[in-house]
Amino acid sequence: MPNPSITPIPRDALPADLQPLHDTGVERTGDATIIGVMAHQPDILRWYFGEFYDGLFYNKHPGMTVDVRSKELLRLKLSKQHGCQFCNRFNTVEALAAGITQAQVDAIYDPESPVWDAKDRAVIALAEEMMLQNMEGHLSPALHARLWAHYSEAQIIELGFIAAVLTGVAKWIFTFDMVNREEICPIQRPALAAE
Repeated sequence: MPNPSITPIPRDALPADLQPLHDTGVERTGDATIIGVMAHQPDILRWYFGEFYDGLFYNKHPGMTVDVRSKELLRLKLSKQHGCQFCNRFNTVEALAAGITQAQVDAIYDPESPVWDAKDRAVIALAEEMMLQNMEGHLSPALHARLWAHYSEAQIIELGFIAAVLTGVAKWIFTFDMVNREEICPIQRPALAAE
C-alpha cells in the first residue's frame, strides 16, 4: 500500500469538484491516495486532470491533433513499463475505451506481435525510448522516420511532450509514495531500516 509522508486529505474534506476524481480512483483502482495527497495543492491537481488530460491528452485544446488512441497506447506502454498499479488499472480501462483491444493490451510487451501495425509499433518504440528505465533514450533518425510515416513533426512533438509529462509524473508519484507498485517497478521503496 502507498505510505506517503504527506497525509492524504480524506475524500469528505476535499473540495466538491475534486471528490469525483477521488471516487473514480477508488472505483477503477481500489485506491485514491494519489488524489488525497495531490489535493494539498488543488490547483496542480486541477491542472493535471483538466489542462493536461482534458486539454492536451484528450484534445480539447484545438492545437492538439494526435488521435487519442495513439496517446492511450503511448500511456499504456509507459505505465506497463514503470509498474504503477493505479496507472495500469486506470490506463487499461481508458485504452480499451479508445479502441485498443484486449489482445493488444496483452501483447504490450511484444511490439513484434501481429496485433500491432506499423503505426502502433512506432508509438511503442517511442515509449520505450521515453520510459523511466531508459537513461539513454534517443529519437534516432530511424525512429523519427518510423513516426513521420504516420505523424507530422508537430504531432511527433506532441507525442514526445505527452510522454515526458507522464514519465515525470510517474517518477514523482513513486518518489512521494502515492501509489501501489507492481513488481516490475524500477523505483523501489527504500528499506524500512533506512527510513
